[in-house]
Amino acid sequence: MNGTNARFDFRAPVPALDDLGRVHFIAIGGAGMSGVARVMLARGCTVSGSDAKDSPVMAALAAEGAEVHVGHDPAHLDGVDTVVISSAIRETNVELATARERGLRVLHRSQALASTMASSRRVAIAGANGKTTTTSMLTVALQHCGADPSFAAGGELAKHGTNAHWGTGVIFVAEADESDGSFLVYRPEVAVVTNVQPDHLDFYGTFDNVRTAYAEFAASVVDGGLVVACHDDAGSLALAEAVRAQGRRVLTYGFSPESDLVLGEPLGHGLMARTELRDPDGRSWDLRVNIPGRHNLLNAAAAFAAATQGLGQDPAQVLQGLFSFTGTRRRFEPKGTAAGVSVVDDYAHNPGKVAAVVGTAAELVGDGRLVVVFQPHLYSRTRDFATEFAAALAPADIVLLMEVYGAREDPIPGVSSELIADALLALRPDADVEVVSSWSAVAGEAARRARAGDLVMTVGAGDVTMVGPEILRALRDA
Repeated sequence: MNGTNARFDFRAPVPALDDLGRVHFIAIGGAGMSGVARVMLARGCTVSGSDAKDSPVMAALAAEGAEVHVGHDPAHLDGVDTVVISSAIRETNVELATARERGLRVLHRSQALASTMASSRRVAIAGANGKTTTTSMLTVALQHCGADPSFAAGGELAKHGTNAHWGTGVIFVAEADESDGSFLVYRPEVAVVTNVQPDHLDFYGTFDNVRTAYAEFAASVVDGGLVVACHDDAGSLALAEAVRAQGRRVLTYGFSPESDLVLGEPLGHGLMARTELRDPDGRSWDLRVNIPGRHNLLNAAAAFAAATQGLGQDPAQVLQGLFSFTGTRRRFEPKGTAAGVSVVDDYAHNPGKVAAVVGTAAELVGDGRLVVVFQPHLYSRTRDFATEFAAALAPADIVLLMEVYGAREDPIPGVSSELIADALLALRPDADVEVVSSWSAVAGEAARRARAGDLVMTVGAGDVTMVGPEILRALRDA
């Protein structure tokens, strides 16, 4: 818990793609793993993989040429040269244990992705909040400019239906995950830092260690490269000032008039956002995005800065590309409407993300009410940030809390969703908050509470995403 990954050295050179041989992915169906597998398949690698359960992603990878297996078995490693894992894969996994016994090369997914990027102009986008959307926005903007970039994002681009692609151009845009220190592997030409906040303390231990890791990430930018950082976030601004003091290229963006790239007050309404953008040369531009929220204007500004100041793309074309962006799966994604109730799903799982999406939804709901179904992600995060989650959820009219989604963690005694409920009641004694301990009861309870004109949001990084369609079904059947 000090920000050092004992299993991988992310500062070491990555192996050449041609040296990897046959590559096997453990848990290939995951969002990050499947993206890396897709890129490797497109590069001509022989790819296999296994996952605990079948999924549409597994079927899609099979259609793209991967040999996929449901369930883990040492026999899946026969003929394999390199094994790719994420930090979530435990050493007790039978396939990983077999790989260790056989002396096979074992790479973290970020190292495997970096091996595909060797000849590219690399852009790495990091931050506690907004990195998936910013990665996706930049990708779509570059596509509109005709650059055809390669990309690997943490979510599917709505328009493209995929989370990764090997393009014909020289640019590679990668979402860089800070949760386990793996964002140090990419050595980018352009690094974007959307914010530096105290998240993933199960790995880092302290916020000081988080800040140190981001400083290393900025230092990993190649000579002559650019660091793009959000001026409105205190942690990101402190990083930008430190990097600039070292004599390196930095560009800040934000609503602050002291930013290098300045955003005016938002002008949009409904499911879009708009503002005036003033670039470092004093030119004004009309920035429009077809997704709501002040935070998404910041994400678009980060993408604009990376594309224009970092990669030399035409600003007008970049802005047109940003306006054509239709969103990313599970980022304020509309799921449907029934009985006059709209249902939206979002992946937000730390306090900053939750505050952004709940705040945006509260502004959009108008005369209706906002009903939030929130599933906390990780016991350690729930323990560390219960008060912050309560503050983020406070604008909602009704809050239904699911049990904690443990993901890679075992339960921690005394840690449950009740911590957030208690903190919310302490903040707002009149808050309508309820812990619904039964997963199967959540949809019915949300449908029972909702009425015409309301907006229901399902929020979290776990299986809460499956609740939205169930709520719509319950509303139709009522």
